[in-house]
Amino acid sequence: MQTIKYASEIVKELHRSVERIVEEEAETLADIILQSNKVFVAGAGRSGLMGRAFAMRLMHTGINAYVVGETITPGIGKDDVLIIGTGSGETRSLIPMAQKAKGLGASVVAVTIAPESAIGSLADALVKLPGSPKDQASGGHTTIQPMASLFEQTLLVFYDAVILRMMDKTGMDSDRMYGRHANLE
Repeated sequence: MQTIKYASEIVKELHRSVERIVEEEAETLADIILQSNKVFVAGAGRSGLMGRAFAMRLMHTGINAYVVGETITPGIGKDDVLIIGTGSGETRSLIPMAQKAKGLGASVVAVTIAPESAIGSLADALVKLPGSPKDQASGGHTTIQPMASLFEQTLLVFYDAVILRMMDKTGMDSDRMYGRHANLE
């Protein structure tokens, strides 16, 4: 198969994946973010990169958003939320983050393939995304893509859709967001 044909197949997979997300779970996440004082985003590997992109867009909308582990990230507490993007829900570095956030009175939201996972069990709210885990032999979703690529792509598209929904709910537009875009370059 040639490169552009692969790209076309990826888009088809992504379309099928996004259609399987439960609307109520997505709405709950948008509402939790809008009601929170500060939003913290975490993930490992490529899921973490998608989370960083989400945190940037949250900041563009005027939300106090932070990426866990950055040097300027403040402490988490009551009225804050930790959003964890994790395919397996079992990433060893993320479980203690969820536990600590809960212990400090923050809410935890898991965006995951596996709601029954350790992180899913700790979460106050869940968004189940379709996709295959890194070890595709144990997953129920088929994909032509390697490892967890479909999950990670769905995660980014989902996060961008949450931004659009929040913009809708608050009357935010792209011009106002652009005013918060980095301008030191």
